[in-house]
Amino acid sequence: MTKPYLFDEFFSSGKEESVSPFLTPRSRKWAKHLSLKSASLSALLLLMAYGASHYNSNLSYLLLSFVFFFSGIPALIASYGDLKNLEINIDVLMTLAAFVAAAIGSPLEGGLLLVLFELSHSLEESVTKKAHGALHNLQDIAPKIAHVIDAQGTAYEKSIREVQVGEQLLIKNGEIVPLDGIVIEGVSSVNLVHLTGETLPVSKTVGDPIPAGARNLEAALTIQVNRTSSDSTLSRIVQLITQAQEAKPRIQRLLDQFGTHYATTIIALTLLFALAPPLFTSLSFDTSLYRALAFLIAASPCALIIATPTAYLSAISACARRGILLKGGITLDALASCSAIAFDKTGTLTTGQLRCTSTDIPDTILSIAYGLERNVVHPIATAICNLAQQKNIPPATITAFKSHPGSGLEGLYHNQQVAIGRPEYIGIQPPTQGLFAALKIDNQIHLLHFEDQLREETSQLLKTLALRTVMLTGDNHHNARIVANQLGIHEVHADLRPEDKLHKIAQLSQTHNLAMVGDGI
Repeated sequence: MTKPYLFDEFFSSGKEESVSPFLTPRSRKWAKHLSLKSASLSALLLLMAYGASHYNSNLSYLLLSFVFFFSGIPALIASYGDLKNLEINIDVLMTLAAFVAAAIGSPLEGGLLLVLFELSHSLEESVTKKAHGALHNLQDIAPKIAHVIDAQGTAYEKSIREVQVGEQLLIKNGEIVPLDGIVIEGVSSVNLVHLTGETLPVSKTVGDPIPAGARNLEAALTIQVNRTSSDSTLSRIVQLITQAQEAKPRIQRLLDQFGTHYATTIIALTLLFALAPPLFTSLSFDTSLYRALAFLIAASPCALIIATPTAYLSAISACARRGILLKGGITLDALASCSAIAFDKTGTLTTGQLRCTSTDIPDTILSIAYGLERNVVHPIATAICNLAQQKNIPPATITAFKSHPGSGLEGLYHNQQVAIGRPEYIGIQPPTQGLFAALKIDNQIHLLHFEDQLREETSQLLKTLALRTVMLTGDNHHNARIVANQLGIHEVHADLRPEDKLHKIAQLSQTHNLAMVGDGI
């Protein structure tokens, strides 16, 4: 079993067709923004048809037939779906008006309606798909296969959709955890940066919960599944993002409601204008029908269809040119009326990269720490290596090196026992404030202090905001308070999981119009 559910997993993912694994690289270029390309081609053909209508009507009709094919068929399919669901809206009215215009001898006007209609929808669709990057990235990091351990202790591959609660999974070093579970064997550190935005690894040992989407960094773990794929942390976050992205701006929701009543009214009046005059006046049915259809075409709200999406798309594009990516027009509504703004800490207010602030430690001590930490990948190890390199201090030669996942490192330096890691691993009580690593050389213990680095532009930005500022972070309360004091943020909520952040946002939103800024999914 290699990649079960490959087809249905892709087609249920909602991804743009251009990323389909079933297309060749050349085909993907054609599939990208296909609806926008089709609408643009229709607009070009319509202009050519208008020019040809002055000297060759047959050529004009031929070009118009392609316009109705490229823009009319998608509109008909969409309208059929709406009518099948007993829904009459502006889209149905526009499609009906376009084809009625062709039927009464005004195909150019009908083609114009279709082109405007398709351009509006394709532009909106293109921006929406571009804004789905976070959701697609989340689906990309989610494994489709799990290594299930059977009763004999043998690991075999199985689709995560088939894994049941209670089954045991083997999570190898470097792998993404496919399903939520409880660690039943092994000790390691996991990185939750994709879920929380926090770059500092979290130690996991027997009995600890571990969420889907965490990356196992050091040693193999065995977990017992406690949630199926449909209820996993990743699945729930995908659902939340999808709901957020499908939410429309307030004015667009109002126009949608108005459009349903408007379209129903116009269609009803068209029928009335077609049938009533022949019954009560001497006007012929053909003349009455023609006038009714002309009314239908004139009443088609082209400006209403195009104006709202275009206005929001223009604003979204303007923000994108300044490096701000919005997930839809509803974000603009929130920004226009927000009175409070909440920030994530790591990677948003700070760089997410640790810096060793113990610059006064002896060179020999730093060299030993460098010699131990250069063998692993860890934010603390990176900070120590960077400090040693800045001081041009070479790493000490360490022999008999051993790694204790989730705890620390040890080895021999000139036949002396040396170790570095969590203060508890070294055998001392950790300081109550700040982030520290302890280095032990025989019986001597040295503490190394680390801090997250503030973004250079953050302090200046917050000074210009005339809004209430809040910090929501998964980091501990002490580290969060240090950053908040430096930036002038008075309200801090720390030690939050992703679902805790959502709950806190819901609470704050009851009393404030709130916007949230962060890099964790």
